[in-house]
Amino acid sequence: MRWFQKQITLKARPRGCHLVTRDILAELPELSEIRTGICQLFLQHTSASLSINENADRDVRTDLEASLNAIAPEDFPYVHTLEGPDDMPAHVKSSLLGCSLNIPVGRGQLLLGTWQGIYLCEHRNHGGPRHVVATIWGETATEDG
Repeated sequence: MRWFQKQITLKARPRGCHLVTRDILAELPELSEIRTGICQLFLQHTSASLSINENADRDVRTDLEASLNAIAPEDFPYVHTLEGPDDMPAHVKSSLLGCSLNIPVGRGQLLLGTWQGIYLCEHRNHGGPRHVVATIWGETATEDG
């Protein structure tokens, strides 16, 4: 069994849902060594989130952002307001979607479905770079089954 852990920095993105599968994979060449395992991704922030969703139609990302804004609007009477009107709604959205993903790994690849991709959901207007800890665990191709 092999363990591997790495921090990945994703560039700053505007508010919205962004497909980051390629960005994540580019930073994880070690995946190619795993025959069977798990890749856990953990976002080290409370005002953004990770999600798996549609990777083909950009409209899904637009509609997801609009839906999240309807669920957690900026004009709600929040108590926590010191960091601006987009901060508390960002915390709500992050709590709803979550900050981690567990993705199976097989034959050196993430076993995402045909239409699935990894999203970074940026809930702040100016969130800055985001840090993801990737932890990979599994059997390597050189190990006996």
